[in-house]
Amino acid sequence: MIDKEALLNEWDFSTVPSPCYVLHEGMLAANMEVIDKVRRATQAEIIVALKANAMWSIFPELKKHSDGATASSLAEARLVYEEYGEKTHTYAPVYAPEEIDEILRYSSHITFNSLTQYAQFADKAHAAGVSCGLRVNPEYSTVETDLYNPCDRGSRLGILAEELTALPEGIDGLHFHALCESRPDDLRNTLAAVEERFGKFFPQIKWLNMGGGHLMTHKDYDEDELIRILNEFQARYPHLRLILEPGSAFTWDTGCLVATVEDKVCHGGVNTLMLNVSFACHMPDCLEMPYKPVILGTHEPEAGEKRWRMGGNSCLAGDYYGDWAFDGGREPEVGEKIVFRDMIHYTMVKTTMFNGVTHPSIGIWNPQTGFRLVRQFGYEDYKNRMS
Repeated sequence: MIDKEALLNEWDFSTVPSPCYVLHEGMLAANMEVIDKVRRATQAEIIVALKANAMWSIFPELKKHSDGATASSLAEARLVYEEYGEKTHTYAPVYAPEEIDEILRYSSHITFNSLTQYAQFADKAHAAGVSCGLRVNPEYSTVETDLYNPCDRGSRLGILAEELTALPEGIDGLHFHALCESRPDDLRNTLAAVEERFGKFFPQIKWLNMGGGHLMTHKDYDEDELIRILNEFQARYPHLRLILEPGSAFTWDTGCLVATVEDKVCHGGVNTLMLNVSFACHMPDCLEMPYKPVILGTHEPEAGEKRWRMGGNSCLAGDYYGDWAFDGGREPEVGEKIVFRDMIHYTMVKTTMFNGVTHPSIGIWNPQTGFRLVRQFGYEDYKNRMS
């Protein structure tokens, strides 16, 4: 097995520009080992969810270790079709009439969020030869952050069991999504809820999409338990195609965001390093989850240690996170690099150009050949997003 920590310790950031998201090919390969293990040991199809990472420069590698891709919009579906080279499994909370024909052209499967949307577009989907499914709400989730929990009774996402008294004609599959960075037991308990509420329809369908949130590449995830759960379920329903669409798992802990200290300020006893990146613009999950990233060469402050807050470069008052202490009690200096770990999934896909702040470049690091710049952003990118 590939040792991510060893790869990280050997990584030379001196040639990486700042600011820059940079993916490490060796760390990506470590994730592919785990995903392939699950694919080989089960009949489940594991497909890439673009909503977590749409870095299409790595699609050729992801395609070797997956069974397709899933999209949540017309743009994602087209990107899969053009750069992944396959038709996509598509789910969106709502489809617009002016986009549906093109979406269907790029899709092999489509999941509808409501019975009314299915009724509106069923004829077109069937005429296009696209396999149709419905998203259901099992009313069970172990996700504790409300922003990421789609399964309360009032959720706009998915159909409640009481609303689905009969399966409409032409439905091939059911789709649920209840997990977020979850463990195997969370899936086991969710499957029990899905089976209890919707199991009566299983004999009538061909596929069951278990959504995303299966964080099988996390160092503490028990992929052997996931394999057992999937194989046990498959044994009960051997006719079903089981589909998993993890987003984070493919690019979890595969790279960093490299920033630079541009200034140091101290107000009211709070020490802040002013960076050339923004939490609001470039690391939004830190504020939304909230999620505190690891910074290389730092640790959680202990009593008596000097603490440093990291300040973003937008004008949003809340564009900061903290605190960290530097290893060895070291005093950080203006001009040095700050390296945020695990900044590839749910970062680039969620960035904004608020304030017109410099947008991080995108690059790839290869242990043998070093850094390769994939994309750089400038004024024209900002201007072209405005009117």
